[in-house]
Parts: sequence; structure tokens; C-alpha cells
Amino acid sequence: MPAKRTVIFGFLGTKLDEGHAADRWDRWRPTVALCQHEDLLVHRLELLHGSKPSDVSLSSLIERDIAHVSPETTVHRSVVDLENPWDFQQVYGVLHAFARAYPFAPEKEDYLVHITTGTHVAQICLFLLTESRHFPARLIQTSPPKRRADIGPGQFAIIDLDLSRYDQIASRYQEEHREGVSLLKSGIETRNAEFNRQIEEIEKVAIASKAPILLMGPTGAGKSQLARRIWELKKQRHQLDGPFVEVNSATLRGDTAASSLFGHKRGAFTGAVVDRPGLLRSADRGLLFLDEIGELGADEQAMLLRALEEKRFLPVGSDREVESDFQLIAGTNRDLGVSVADGRFREDLLARINLWTFRLPGLRDRIEDLRPNLDFELDKFSRATGKRVSFNKEARERYVDFATSASADWRGNFRDLNASITRLATLATGGRITVVLVDEEIERLRSSWRRRDAAIDGSLTELLGAARFAEVDRFDRVQLADVVQVCRESRSLSEAGRVLFAISRAKKSTANDADRLRKYLARFDLTWDAIHSS
Repeated sequence: MPAKRTVIFGFLGTKLDEGHAADRWDRWRPTVALCQHEDLLVHRLELLHGSKPSDVSLSSLIERDIAHVSPETTVHRSVVDLENPWDFQQVYGVLHAFARAYPFAPEKEDYLVHITTGTHVAQICLFLLTESRHFPARLIQTSPPKRRADIGPGQFAIIDLDLSRYDQIASRYQEEHREGVSLLKSGIETRNAEFNRQIEEIEKVAIASKAPILLMGPTGAGKSQLARRIWELKKQRHQLDGPFVEVNSATLRGDTAASSLFGHKRGAFTGAVVDRPGLLRSADRGLLFLDEIGELGADEQAMLLRALEEKRFLPVGSDREVESDFQLIAGTNRDLGVSVADGRFREDLLARINLWTFRLPGLRDRIEDLRPNLDFELDKFSRATGKRVSFNKEARERYVDFATSASADWRGNFRDLNASITRLATLATGGRITVVLVDEEIERLRSSWRRRDAAIDGSLTELLGAARFAEVDRFDRVQLADVVQVCRESRSLSEAGRVLFAISRAKKSTANDADRLRKYLARFDLTWDAIHSS
């Protein structure tokens, strides 16, 4: 990998850098001295100066002098007009606009911001813009030789900022914080207090940390969409330059799982006719969203752990390691702690990805957010199709009343809502959703949920027998169906018990999950063997 080029931003020192006579070489001039250090090769100097003739003339002279002492350095002069260089708001605004427009390429270049020249106000503003990552850089401070009689470049120090102590322009930072939170929520004015609190924290973590993030929650809760928004936010702040790569671990099966993730060499196995980079290498300098991470096999978990810790791994069939510097966001609808206890997930991998864990609630748990999400889905449909669609007043109230009622299941969470609004918008004649369309959609949703209930009832009828099933209350049928499903997915009665009683068992001094589950099944004349033999 080629070494990065060094780029320095700095103001022209109208006093410290001045001097046109030959004796200027006998004085320490900070901007010229920047390019005279043997252990600091400056490939490009972004020299900011005013538009006054004296400033332009001095900047031209500095460019020529730097060419004399450091031919490898390119000087790029930029006029920065400041009516009052001591006006804090004006200086900050001009530099903020400069940073937003500058084409940073952090994957190719290392940036330094010189804070020795310029007014004190300019130095403070450069500091703050570097702290907030508008300049994705470190600071460099220079000083003259310790003895006045000495002639030379003096000293320099590169400073990594402690970002926690300085907040001189809190209102502007707060605005950017609000913009980041809004981006993570896709612009939706959500009302659920717990969800909003989580998003606030995720915004802070996304900006401040490159560590893995674990998103937990039911299918359809929005994990994939949130992961993409985190990537967009980090890319805006120049923290990532690579792509967003998404994969559902449940689709990675058998011999092709490792190849899909880590790549392979040609001839590594039957069918490997060309080299394949793999998803981890595709996510280099970007973000990898690994959904349903609990479904990964043991070998893939071990390889992923090493890739996270060392940023290196072996493609299948290769004897040479490759590198990939990616950030991981993992998604799951499982309790990975239970999977660790069952031996299905590596404890060390969970420890590595569990630094920042957020549990996203389903739609039923944040039903107050249904109205703003309804508007979001309509806007998304309009952007995708170019067709503007809206409810008439009565139709909207009819839909919302049903959607927020106890009879609305929303088992698929926001995916169900998206599908429902897409159907309504597609069928809306003239761009208006009417009461008739809403009534048809409500019946369509109820029918879909009844089919799911019927499938549950059919499964229980087969298991219990028609006569015994008829004696079970509807309330108990829903609970029993979930218990039976967990039992069928588990390898032992104890494993199923740990999943089903994960919360309450933590409050007990001793936990006998298998016995609790055995007694529950006995209420319905069921046994573990009967469930698995069916």
C-alpha cells in the first residue's frame, strides 16, 4: 500500500513570514520553516491569505522561497477574504465553508493544520474545525530555534486533539448534532422517547468511535436502514471513504460461506474459476453490515474475529494474507448471550462486537411513531415513482385508527407498514387514497394475519389433536405456538428453557429451565419427544 501524501493547511503569517530582502533567510519564518524539516516531507501546502496586494505579494514570495528549500512541495494559494480577521463568527463561517467545499481524500492523504500563523481568532477557528472533523486532520505547531543566534527550521509538534474539552460554538455544534440525528432517523420526527434516546446516543457513538456496533431487534425493526444511515453520517464527516456493504448471514451456507465473506483464490475448490475478493475486502475503508450474525458458522466466526482484531485474513485457498480496514455493524434478532451459553456463538467474538449494543423496538412497541412513519412511506413512494399520493382526511383517520389499535398485529413491523402503504399508493386513482381503498387494505392485512394464525392453529392441531386443541384458549395458543417453535429450533430441553426464560432466570438464585419448561408442556399433555417426533 503506497504511503500517504502529507498536506498542510495554514494561514500566511503577515508579520512572522514577512521580508523581501536577502536577510530574510537570517530570520525564522514559520511557513517556510514548515517545509525545511528533514523528518517532515510536505507534499502540498494549502496557503490561505487575504486579497490585499501586500498579502498576495508576500504569499507569492513564500511560494518561491519554499520552491527553493523544498522542491518536492507544491504550494496552492487560496484567497480567503476576511473583512475583519478578529470577528469570530465571520472567520469561523468563512473557514467552515472552505472546509465543507474542500475535496478531502483521507484514504490517500494525511492532513495537518498549522496553528502558529494567522490571528488568534483564526487559530481558534482552525482548532475547532479540526476538533469537529470538518478538517479530518491533526494539528501542527511550530516554534523558532531555541537560541536566537541559531539559523534553522526550529521545532514542530504534531498534536492529537482531546475532543472532549472545547466547545466554543455550542450552538453550531448542536445544529450539526440535530442534523446527524435527523439523518439517522431518515428525517422522521419520531415521538417514542426511548427510541429517540437511543438514536441520540448512536449519533455520538458513530462520530466518536470506529468500534463495532451491535443492533438487536425483531425482523423489520429497521436495523438495515439504520446501518446505512450510520454509514452516510460517517461519510459526511470524512470518517469513511469506502462503500456500504450489506449481507444477511443466514444466506451464507456450507462451503461458500467463507468464500463469500473472505474471498478465495482461483482453484481453491470446485467451481472457483476466478479469484474472488469477498465482502470484507469489498468493504475496505467502508462499513460492513452483517445482519443475522448469529447464523454464522463456527469457522466464519473465528475468521471474522481475527479480521476485526488485526484487519488481516486469509482468503480461501490462499497462503498470503490480505488487508481490509472496515467498520462492522452487526445485526441480530437473537439473544447472542443465550447462543454463547448454547455453544452456537463464540464468547470472544461477542465480547469484541458488544462494546456498543442497541436494541431497536418493533412497531407495536413504538406505535406513537406510526403517523410520522406513514408520511415517510408516502414520501418514499413519491420519490421512487414520481407520483404524489396522499390520503383524504377521513381515509387517513380510518387507517390510523386501525393501525394503532390492539387488533393491528404488525408482526413484520415496519416492513409490514411499508408493504401496506405501497399497496395503497399504487392503487390510488388520481393520487388520492380513499376510505374504500383503506377498508380493502385493512381487510387484506387482517386476512394476512389470520393466515398466519391459521398456520399456527394448524400446527398446534396436528401436535395436540383436534379435541385437545379445542380446549385451549386463544390466549394460550399464541404462547404455546412460540414455545413449540423455540423447542423445535433448540437442541435440548435446557437450551430451549434458557431462551424462553432468559429474563426471569437472571432474577433467580438457582435456575432449572428444563424443569420449568417440562412442567409448562405437561399442562397441554406435551413432552419434548412428542414435539420433535412431530
